[in-house]
Parts: sequence; structure tokens; C-alpha cells
Amino acid sequence: MLVWKSEFFLMKEEEEPEEEEEEELGHAETYAEYMPIKLKIGERHPDPVVETSSLSSVTPPNVWYRLSIPEETIDRGWLSALQLEAITYACQQHETFLPNADRAAYLIGDGAGVGKGRTIAGIIYENYLLGRKRSLWFSVSNDLKYDAERDLRDIGAKNIQVHSLNKISSKHNGSVKKGVIFATYSSLIGESQSGGKYKTRFKQLLHWCGDDFDGVIVFDECHKAKNVCPIGSSKPTKTGLAVLELQNKLPKARVVYASATGASEPRNMAYMNRLGIWGDGTPFKEFTNFIQAVERRGVGAMEIVAMDMKLRGMYIARQLSFQGVTFKIEEVPLTQDYIKMYNKSVRLWVSAREKFQQAANLMDAEQRMKKSMWGQFWSAHQRFFKYLCIASKVRRVVQLAREEVKNGKCVVIGLQSTGEARTLEALEEGGGELNDFVSTAKGVLQSLVEKHFPAPDRQKLFSLLGIDLSAKKTPSPVETAAEQKGKKRKGTSWCLVTAKSEPEESSCVTSHDAVEDAQQMKRELLEKLEKLAEDLPPNTLDELIDELGGPENVAEMTGRKGRVVSNDDGSISYESRSELDVPVEILNLTEKQRFMDGEKNIAIISEAASSGISLQADRRVKNQRRRVHMTLELPWSADRAIQQFGRTHRSNQVTAPEYVFLISELAGEQRFASIVAKRLESLGALTHGDRRATETRDLSRFNFDNKVRQKIRNGLIGVGLINVEDRSGVLSLDKDYNNIGKFLNRILGMEVQQQNALFQYFSDTLNAVVQNAKKNGRYDMGILDLGSGDEKVKKVDVKKFLTPGYSTSGHVELYTVSVERGMSWEDATHVWAEQDGPDDGFYVQVRNNKKIAILVKEVNTKKRLFMVCRPNTGKQLKLETLAVLMFGFLVADRRGNCKKASVGLQCEIGLRCRTYYVLCGSVLSVWTKVEGVLASVSGSNVKMQIVRLRTEDGQRIRTVCNSRCGSSCTHRASATQPTPSTAPGSRADTGPQLCITSQPPLLCLPAGMLRGRMPLRGIK
Repeated sequence: MLVWKSEFFLMKEEEEPEEEEEEELGHAETYAEYMPIKLKIGERHPDPVVETSSLSSVTPPNVWYRLSIPEETIDRGWLSALQLEAITYACQQHETFLPNADRAAYLIGDGAGVGKGRTIAGIIYENYLLGRKRSLWFSVSNDLKYDAERDLRDIGAKNIQVHSLNKISSKHNGSVKKGVIFATYSSLIGESQSGGKYKTRFKQLLHWCGDDFDGVIVFDECHKAKNVCPIGSSKPTKTGLAVLELQNKLPKARVVYASATGASEPRNMAYMNRLGIWGDGTPFKEFTNFIQAVERRGVGAMEIVAMDMKLRGMYIARQLSFQGVTFKIEEVPLTQDYIKMYNKSVRLWVSAREKFQQAANLMDAEQRMKKSMWGQFWSAHQRFFKYLCIASKVRRVVQLAREEVKNGKCVVIGLQSTGEARTLEALEEGGGELNDFVSTAKGVLQSLVEKHFPAPDRQKLFSLLGIDLSAKKTPSPVETAAEQKGKKRKGTSWCLVTAKSEPEESSCVTSHDAVEDAQQMKRELLEKLEKLAEDLPPNTLDELIDELGGPENVAEMTGRKGRVVSNDDGSISYESRSELDVPVEILNLTEKQRFMDGEKNIAIISEAASSGISLQADRRVKNQRRRVHMTLELPWSADRAIQQFGRTHRSNQVTAPEYVFLISELAGEQRFASIVAKRLESLGALTHGDRRATETRDLSRFNFDNKVRQKIRNGLIGVGLINVEDRSGVLSLDKDYNNIGKFLNRILGMEVQQQNALFQYFSDTLNAVVQNAKKNGRYDMGILDLGSGDEKVKKVDVKKFLTPGYSTSGHVELYTVSVERGMSWEDATHVWAEQDGPDDGFYVQVRNNKKIAILVKEVNTKKRLFMVCRPNTGKQLKLETLAVLMFGFLVADRRGNCKKASVGLQCEIGLRCRTYYVLCGSVLSVWTKVEGVLASVSGSNVKMQIVRLRTEDGQRIRTVCNSRCGSSCTHRASATQPTPSTAPGSRADTGPQLCITSQPPLLCLPAGMLRGRMPLRGIK
């Protein structure tokens, strides 16, 4: 019997709804428009800038630092308001010292195009005016030195000279008395070959700075110094260690970290030891403690770190709005000829894998050698099929580029790599001459077989072993064994199979046969490759340039030294990219200038060479045509994709660019494109046409049957994801079977239909796992609002605690809030009373002998669509058809009584009302205390979350801690600091909030589903 009481929507006792709407909480806007809050000087930034809603909800500290930058620079808008804000907070943070006596650093997390360069120039200029006339500026490319000079010149600091470190002689360090030394990270670990006064550039820089150096050190694009804290068995990078050591040697230096992804990947923060997040006087003694705590708590924990850093005045991160940007996903169909070529390549690689395995066994290869061989094999395998994927889109890119240029636009084409190494190898083989464009894919496989196939050259090997083939001398087993031991010591890769118990002659024959068999396999592989080479595509970069009119029409900005071109007589030749009047080191800058001046309307950029380069339709340049940025290969990370798009979307542009994602039917590229597209949409970009049209393909061709399953199994064996035991034939999964990146790379080596079918199966399975995780409260759904719809949030109580800090004393607050969601009985009866449709009213659904009640109201009489209201979640976003209602629901009887209510007990069925505990403020300073609370609460689903709450009176609070740990939080916090009613100097409207949740079995709205990012505002 189903009843509806005044407080709760009741069902049969002790029952809860099995199904709820997936989106119970409203998604918050991912980004919010940005304006400086505390600083009121400077002109508005020329383009709209946004900030993540989590950071926008945090109020930065008050400004007390007074800038020395001339008023002319500010009044003329050479530095915008938001750039001046970053400069002010950086200089203010530099006046603070950490507990270990090191000067505190500042992290600029601004995205591409906001103007990090001018901000950094402003910090250097400010310090220069105050007498600190020496600065270091590290970046990823020497070309960016010219951008640094331009930025200093643009803000009125043209008297500050920029010196390139690689141009300063190690003998005459004293010739540079002041200014900025610009260096790349690679030069930081460079060593002098000629001897000189300083053996390393590192020592040279230390000497130039001096012991008491208190000038500026800028680590631009500082994510390049990552891997100080290695993952797995990898070692720390030399660059990362050098960056760390430089900071340790110069404790008084004013350090600025600048990176758009600096705070998004916690492991890459190991070199940011000057932020004061870990170390003496912090909750984390070592960086490893910090990493463990953050990674244990997931994405939400990193959000808390970022918000806490902004709260303390050590971090700022804005991003250029993508308003006005448009993008489209261009699907490139595969031709039958291409599919045949691709499938042939797959079969060749499967054959190659088998032959590598057989030859390694014949050679009795050591485990260490096998590991090295397979590392090379799978690396080449990935590169080969990536090149094939890209090649499938070249014809369409050329067609689109020509159309866009005719339409009065200019085109930028982004590539990941150039394939120069393969071209040079082919050139060497041909004695410096070429008769056709080089196939990069062919070069990859050919190089692998020639250099890493386990078949040693027989003549060289027997010579090494002291065997005279002409005399047919047979060594004794003792001599052979001794020679073999010596051979191993010398580092030769392979040892021969010897039959120890056989006569001497047999030993030599067996060894001879093994080498001969391996050599034969190698020859067969190379012959097969030559046959396939006729169908393999040429180098993508060379083909693009040739099809688009040659080097005269295309500006190439890559790291390669030469290229293959077709001549007027139809012949093919290799030529150097260098020009008579243009030095090689500024060749890319010259090409960029030609593009910006309108001499060339098409630019091709590689990822390595384009870091930090600006190609937007700048108001200051001649070529102001709208940019169309085409990408042939989308990175898996949306963050990296946004970084790439930052080349053409930057400040001070006349028009925003268009983006075109070219995707093939291979390797689930559609999925990656949609992820990037969603990120662009959240930043304000608009799609061309209906993007949903690209998301709904005819997937019927991917249906599995037994034959397909068998083929896919063989395909997975072919790419090494399933291993076959040599003797028993038993199948087993690869040890890294749960590595998604490895899976997505390897399935490229399966035939087209197989990989598409498998990827579809993977995608469907992933969706099912995600849906299940959402229902169980174990899925991080990103920023979500609680109290944004019909939910009512009431503040019940608040307790405040002081927290220690190296800069200023912070505070945390523990709020008790009551959340009502869904629809009350009164509201339901009001809606029901106003209903007049023949099919309106209360319905009940019976599923697995359980009853779920709903209220239905017709809202579209033509299409017969109905709005559904549920007692515990309120109005359902999706409208239902009459057919669905008639099929799954029955008209409900409103009579009945609740058993619990009838005996005076509180009824919680439906869970429309919940109480949560919210911890907000400077959460990072009490992190270890909170961890203690979490550890003391039993249950596997105890976790910290972030959620945004808005109370009925408009106050905002972030994150939740449910009733099982609210009292523990109060106890722990009280034990740490007394609880004054009002903390002097504290602000209740600032700071990130920590969400601590556990999930009792009766939760209809699992606390684990509550996520969001919003601070408390306006509570006194």
C-alpha cells in the first residue's frame, strides 16, 4: 500500500527507489568571468578572461604591496588590470619567508594567450626598478627569447637587456653585468666541452647570481621540469633535479613558476618546493606525504589545493574565454584501398611479432635483452600506426585548406612530429639521393628490423667468437663457453644456442643453424616490407607542403633541418631548410613573420617547435584574416589540446579562430574529439551545426557474433594484449592489461573492423561501469550544485577555528546544514489540485516487488509528453511519453498509513531531508587532522568530496561532512586550536571547503555523489 504523508513521500516500509535520475544535482558552470577583486588599477584586459568556478569562489588575500611600475605603463594599458594583479600578488608573496628561511614563491597558472609573458616581464621590471637588476628566465625554446625581449619592450622596459645563455662565453661571464639571462631547461644541464672557467652552465649561472642573490628566477612552462618525483621504476630527470638544486642554492631568490598545467598534475609539482605546501611547519613533512594524501583523495583534493593556494595568495589561474570561437568535427571516411593497406600492415606486424619471438628463442636471448627488444618493438608499433592514422586525413586537410584560403581565411595545421629521422636514414641509404617521397611508416618498421631484430650478423659474430669459417675450424665446448662469457661481458646482445652434452661438431652446427634461421627470418620480413612499401603513405609533412603549393606558399615552423620537395621536372630531392640570409636558429621566427605579414596564408606547426608561439589574428600585424586551426591528431588530454589551440587563440586578436578536428574511423578518435569538444563548449565555444549528428553513428556493423569474437581474440594475441603459453597454449592477459593508454595504442595494430568493434565494446563497457559508479556514489562527477534547483538548504550551526600558517593565520569553519530536496507532500497536493488532464495524477511503478511512486502532469498535448515529479528528487528533466507511463506505471491509490509514522517514529524512507557537515576555509592547514577523522570512520565509501551549496538566504557554502564524522571534526579541530567566536582578521567568505562524506546504506542521494566547488560567502 502506497501512502503520501506531510513530511515524506512514503512507500512500502523499508523500501527505497531502485532507480533515480542520473543527474540529481545541477551541473555548475565550469568557468566564470574573471575580474580582479582586490586591485582596482589598470585598464580592462583586451579580451574576455574566465576562471574555473572553483577558483572564482575563493577570495584572494588583501593587497598591501605598492607597485613601483611607472604610471605611464599602467595608464596606457601596456599591462592590463589582471596582469597587474598577478604582478602585485607575486611581489607581495616574495616578501614572505617559509619556516625553513627560504623565500616563498608564486605560481602563475594562466592559460595560453592570457599574457603570461607580459606578466613575467612586469615582475622583472618591478624588481629592476627596486635595484634587483639581475634576473634568470628559463623556458622551453631559445626562440622565445625574442618574445621575452618584445614583452619587456612593450611594457616600457626596453632598457633591460636579454642575454641568451648559450651566447655567453664560459670564459667571460663578467661581461654581462645586469639584465636578464634567458636559458632553456636543456641548457641548464649543459656541460662545457672546451673546458673554460666553468665546467657546467649551472655553475656559471650560480657564479653570475652570487651567494646572496635576491633577484627574480622565472621557470616558464615549468611543467617541462617534471618527473623530479618519478613514477614506477623511472628515474628523476636531470632537468627536474637541476631546477630543484638551483632553488636550494639560492634561498633568497624571488622564484616565479609559470605553467598552465602546473597545479593540475600533483606529481609534477615536486620542483615547486618554495610554495610551502610541504616541508617544515606544514601538515606534510615531505613531498611524498603530500602526493599520497592528494592521490588517495582524487581530483577533488587537487581542487582543494589549488583553492587553498589562491586563498593564501600564492597562485592565480585565468584562461582566455573561447567566446566567439567555433569548432567542427570533420569525419574522414576510409577508402577501401586504405582499409586494405591498413589490414595488410596489421598482418605484417603480427608476422613480425611472431618472428621476433621465434628468433629471440633461437638465440636464447637473456631476459634483459628481450625486455629491451620488446620495448623497441612496441614503441615502433605505436609510431607506425599513428603515422597511418594521420595519413588517412591528408587528402581531406588539403581540400579544406584550399577552400578556406579561397574564402579569405588563413590556415594553421598542427602536427605532433615531423618524421625527420626516417627521412635522413633513407637519404643515407640512397647515397644522398631520393627517387620518391620517403614513407615514414616504412622507415619505422625497417629501422626496427635492421637495428633490433635478434639475428646477429654471422660473419661478425663468428669473427668475434674466433671461428674461421673458411677453415671450418670447430672450437671445443670449453673455448666456446669462454668466448661466450667474454662476449656477454662486452655487451653483445645475443648468445648462441649450444648443445653442451653433444659432440663438439654438433655444437657448431646447431649454433650455425640458429643464426642462419634468424637471418632468414630477418630477410623475409624486410622483403615483405618492400612489397608493402608500394602502398604505404609518404611523410605527412612533406606531402602536405607539396600538395599545398610547396615551401613558397607554406610557412613551416618545426624542428627539422631539411625537407623533401618535388622539382619542376617531376624529380624528388632533399634540400636544407636554411636560407642564404636567414640563420638556422631564427628560421622558425622568420617563417612566423612571413605568415603574420600575409606573405604565406598556410602555416604548419609541430608541437615541439610551436611551444609559446603566437599565430593569432593580432591587431598589430598585417595578416588579420581569420585563422582556421586544423588538427590531424588530437591528444588524449583535453588540457594538452587546449594548450595546442592556444597558438591561434590569444589576447588582442581581431577575430577568434575556427577549429577543425579531423577524425577517422580508427581507434575511437570520435571519443577523444567529443571530450575536447565538451571542454571547448564549457569555455564558451560554439559548434558548427548539430554536433550530435557526429555522435550517433550506425553502430550495427560493430555487433559481435562468434566469428568476430574469434577474430578479435586472435587480434589481441597479435598485439600482445593476450599472451599464449608456448607449450600448453593457455591464454593469459598481459601484465599491464588494465593500462588504458597501452590498450588504446595497441588496438591500432588490429584490422579496421576488429579494432572498431572492440573499441565500441570497450566504450559501452566503460559507460556501464561509469553509470554503476554514479549509482554507488564512487564516481567523480565534477562540479555539481546542491541547492540550485528546487532543493532548499538551511544553515543550522557554525563553529570557527583558527589555523596556523607561515604567512597569515587562517581559519576553518564547520557548518551544519540541512538539505531538503525533492517534492514535499504539500507541494505535491498543490500540483495535483491544479491538474486537469485525463491522464494526470499519481502513479506507482512496481519493480521487483517494490513500489515507486510518481506524480505526472501533461505538458505537451500534441506530442503527449508528461512531466514526472518524484518525491525524493523533484521534477525529472526528461519528459516521458504516454506509452512509457502506460507500460511501466499503474494509477496509485492515495489511501494508507505509514507504519513508522503511526507509532511516532521519524520516517526516513525517500530521504528527502538530509543533514550535512561542511568544512570550509584554509582546509590544507588541517588536512592531516581531517585524514585522521576519515580514518576513524568505518566504511569503504568514506571520502572527501567538494560540493557547492547555496542556502535559502543566498549564502554559499562548499563541501560536506555527514553526521557520522561531524562530531569527530569538531573534536579534532578543537583539540588543535581553541574556538573563538570570531577570529581576528579572518574572513568567512574565503577559502576552499573540504568535503568529507560517508555513505550509509539508506542514502538515496549518496553523499559520495556530492561534488562542486564554491566557498562560503557572507556568513558573519
